[in-house]
Amino acid sequence: MRFHTRKWVKPEDLNPNESLFGGRLLQWIDEEAALYAIVQLENKRVVTKFMSEINFISSAKQGDIVEIGIVPTTFGKSSITLRCEVRNMVSRQPILTIEKLVMVNLDEEGNPAPHGKTKVEFVKDRVDRN
Repeated sequence: MRFHTRKWVKPEDLNPNESLFGGRLLQWIDEEAALYAIVQLENKRVVTKFMSEINFISSAKQGDIVEIGIVPTTFGKSSITLRCEVRNMVSRQPILTIEKLVMVNLDEEGNPAPHGKTKVEFVKDRVDRN
C-alpha cells in the first residue's frame, strides 16, 4: 500500500470527544480517492459511486499526522475499485480501513463512460511513452 497523502489533525478537525471527527476523515478519503482515480483514468470527471463498510480501528488526536493509502483492486469497464487504509504516520497504528471504494468515470454529459484502463499506470511511464 502506498500512502500518498498526509493530513495534520488541527483543532477544527476535532469532534466533541477531542478526537478526529469521522466525517472530516471521510472527506479527506473521498478527495484522495477521487484524485487517485482522476490520475489513473486520465479524466477529471470522476465520481464516488460506493463505499463499503468503514472500519474505524482507532482515533487520531490533535497534532497527529495521518497518512491515507489507496490501492486499486479492480478496473471495471467504466469504474475503478480502490481499497483504503489510514494510519498514524508516527506510530503506524491503523486508524481506519475501507475495503471497497468504487469510483466511476464520466463523459461530458455526466454518464458512465468506458475508460479503457486495465492496470495501474504511473505518470512517469506516460511521459516516457510520448
